[in-house]
Amino acid sequence: MRRLRTARRLTQEKLAERSELSVDAIRRIERGSFSPSLETLGKLAGGLNVSLKTLFQGFERDRNDQVAEICDFLSHRSGREVQLAWRVLQAMFEER
Repeated sequence: MRRLRTARRLTQEKLAERSELSVDAIRRIERGSFSPSLETLGKLAGGLNVSLKTLFQGFERDRNDQVAEICDFLSHRSGREVQLAWRVLQAMFEER
């Protein structure tokens, strides 16, 4: 969770505010000294602006699934913006 939080340049305080959780809860979750409920995980996912799937992948050690984060990011965009992103990606990796 810390990786997701820091990747978004959020402090623990800001994530707590966005998630409607206490700063202490965020700290304890990041330290692994607190097992959050499904409701709390849902609030964290909302505060981080990711799906629960991406949040759970973030808990897996040694796995960095940035593709899921890209999908989460695009899921909040309009159809036109998604099409534009797709065209940019295709152009970036086009064989020359």
